[in-house]
Amino acid sequence: MGLPVDQQGTRTTAQPAAERRVRFGLSGKLLVLTVVFVTLAEIAIFVPALANYRLAWISDRLAAARIAALVLDAAPEDTIPADLTRQLLQSVGAKVVVVKREDTRRLLAMSDMPPPIDHHVDTRDTTLWRAVADAFDTLCAGNGRTLRVVGDAPRGGEFLEIVIAETPLRTAMLRFAATLLGISLVVAVLVGVLIYSSLHWMFVRPMRQLTRRMSDFHEAPEDASRIIVPSGRGDEIGVAEEALAEMQTELAQTLAQKTHLAALGLAVSKINHDLRNLLASAQLISDRLVSIPDPAVQRFAPKLMAALDRAIAYCQQTLSYGRAQEPLPDRREVDVAALIAEVRETLGLSEAAPIGWVAAVERNLWADADPDQLFRVLLNIARNARQALEARAPNTPERDQIRISARRVGSVVEIELSDTGPGIPPQLRDRLFAAFQASARPGGTGLGLPIADELVRAHGGELRLLDGTLGATFLISLPDRPIELRQRAQRARA
Repeated sequence: MGLPVDQQGTRTTAQPAAERRVRFGLSGKLLVLTVVFVTLAEIAIFVPALANYRLAWISDRLAAARIAALVLDAAPEDTIPADLTRQLLQSVGAKVVVVKREDTRRLLAMSDMPPPIDHHVDTRDTTLWRAVADAFDTLCAGNGRTLRVVGDAPRGGEFLEIVIAETPLRTAMLRFAATLLGISLVVAVLVGVLIYSSLHWMFVRPMRQLTRRMSDFHEAPEDASRIIVPSGRGDEIGVAEEALAEMQTELAQTLAQKTHLAALGLAVSKINHDLRNLLASAQLISDRLVSIPDPAVQRFAPKLMAALDRAIAYCQQTLSYGRAQEPLPDRREVDVAALIAEVRETLGLSEAAPIGWVAAVERNLWADADPDQLFRVLLNIARNARQALEARAPNTPERDQIRISARRVGSVVEIELSDTGPGIPPQLRDRLFAAFQASARPGGTGLGLPIADELVRAHGGELRLLDGTLGATFLISLPDRPIELRQRAQRARA
């Protein structure tokens, strides 16, 4: 992939992740959320407190009015001096004091001329929402209003009624609101700073470190020193650090492996041309062997020429696996028994070999496959089996055997290849078909089974390891290509 190109046609470099500025990061979001939630908490405290202060102020006036009502009610009528009545009203802060008993309302005290009533307050039946609404109504109404306040009466009266000015109440509420607001702001700032600092230290700071280490690793993933070192925390951030460290380690190893693969591919591409020339020269020499009348030469010369042809074809496809693709299979009818016999001869497993060869192929079995690719599949698996058996030399044909069977199941040809060796270690089974991963033999490349699996999948088939068998047993399933009914009938007649 190339670099981005701007409108003028010049190439530009991508901006590293570490240099990208975060417009609104976790710290900013945390600060905003802290301010919002602390403010909501202060409002939830401030509003009920203000409403409760208003009710308490009015209750104090009613309590003073009850005491005054007891004094005025105990004295005979027209025996209380006007100055004492005026002092009692001033102590209550009321302009009128009325007590209702049964069906009568008695005016205990009254100023010279009470003003008209602007608002009614009944403290006997007040809900929280009503108290909050009345408190904001008092603050917003302004000065000069007069309240009629009703409360419980002393000495079994039905109710006590006083008329008071609202201005002193509003002034006291403003003073209380200012004091409470100041204290709330101080508490809110302290709580907000503590919450922000705690959350920043516990979450934002580790997340920022994770982000920075991820950005550093992104800039140079092949540098192992940039892999994060887990802090050992026991919470979710600690788990994330361990998972990130494991992922970065695996990625660094994969990149190193890919680098070695690229170097290997470059080296192979350089020697590929010369190797093909050498094989071509050997092919020319082998052509001359055909003219020699010796019976042994005439017998082995065609096999030698076929082996050289196949080697040259392999050289032409050397880099196909590195390009993550193989040539499409050139499918045709293949005699499975003859192909298996050719694999045996290529491996050099004659009748006198120390490793036994047991073949059980269904009569007249034909497979719809690419003969060269199917030969490579069987050769790779059989070679692995032979090497596994040779590892426990000395060998005997009775104990050390390679067994191969083939049969047709409907439109699928199944080829089963097994050995009597030690089998595949359990730790290698999960990555059996991964390149450079599943070689249990010292010096092995680990490419045989991945190449075989890729070739089988190119035919639409499946290569898998069977469990619960002696040694290692592989099953190759090769389905026939879908063909039209007319072609199928022609094949059946043929």
